[in-house]
Amino acid sequence: MASEDVKAARDSAVEKIVNLAEEAKLAREEIKPTSHAVLSICKSLVAGGVAGGVSRTAVAPLERLKILLQVQNPHNIKYNGTIQGLKYIWRTEGFKGLFKGNGTNCARIVPNSAVKFFSYEQASKGILYLYRQQTGNEDAQLTPLLRLGAGACAGIIAMSATYPMDMVRGRLTVQTENSPYQYRGMFHALSTVLREEGPRALYKGWTPSVIGVIPYVGLNFAVYESLKDWLVKTKPFGLVDNSELGVVTRLACGAAAGTVGQTVAYPLDVIRRRMQMVGWSHAASIVTGDGRSKAPLEYTGMIDAFRKTVKYEGVSALYKGLVPNSVKVVPSISIAFVAYEQVKDLLGVEIRISD
Repeated sequence: MASEDVKAARDSAVEKIVNLAEEAKLAREEIKPTSHAVLSICKSLVAGGVAGGVSRTAVAPLERLKILLQVQNPHNIKYNGTIQGLKYIWRTEGFKGLFKGNGTNCARIVPNSAVKFFSYEQASKGILYLYRQQTGNEDAQLTPLLRLGAGACAGIIAMSATYPMDMVRGRLTVQTENSPYQYRGMFHALSTVLREEGPRALYKGWTPSVIGVIPYVGLNFAVYESLKDWLVKTKPFGLVDNSELGVVTRLACGAAAGTVGQTVAYPLDVIRRRMQMVGWSHAASIVTGDGRSKAPLEYTGMIDAFRKTVKYEGVSALYKGLVPNSVKVVPSISIAFVAYEQVKDLLGVEIRISD
């Protein structure tokens, strides 16, 4: 029995449950800010960044296709479905075209994921502390509603901190060889937007992004944590062994959580992308329709964007790109959660050895 415990401890990088609320336990232990605490914080930041970068790169072709479907001109359709769209990109732009904009996406998602995971842990601690103070129960744990609040706070902080990078990433992603003007990279795009459209342009679409964070990130974390807790407590179908979830079970929980969050928030994501294209004087041909545009490209705000999109293209336009988005959820969200905890554990092993 003892040998099994030793083996379980050694293999914790694979077997440990991805539990982002675990750090909340530190609140009742009253740990002071020591060098160990600083190392723990750094470990969370690095693990979150690596998890985000790895997961986004794995699904980069689907991510680019999703954005192309969201913003393409309805009167000059070039991408019509997931398989056809990927084949069209391969035929017209080659293998490199499948990953266009991925460099900027990784540059954005690494700090975004790092701040998001770290913010969630810190928000969980603060919310749990206030909840225990209010209820007078020192053994109280986070409820799904409180997890929703912590996840939403983390998402808003992370998204706002890196939004300018996401805005230019959207434009870089939809560029094709036929675009009249080419951004040469992230920094060139940032400087060009600042010069031609002003600093406020870097936050086009920020409002629907903030609103979308609540169902997306909030439900993402809440559903994942709730599913995990339910599996540990009920142990259905023998999926849990000694309060530990297997890798496949964790992947399934992450995929389910990501699917729920992204589906609920998807119309806001479509509007965000379309608003990011407004004011682009040398817009990519996919947006302008090669000069055959009939749909309005200018929106006065989020409500106007919703109204014009539904009026000229129908309600279904709010879900353009949902299929590739749903397909990428499984590897993207699942890999992000698993990679986060594995990297965190590996960093912990390295720190203990160096000590």
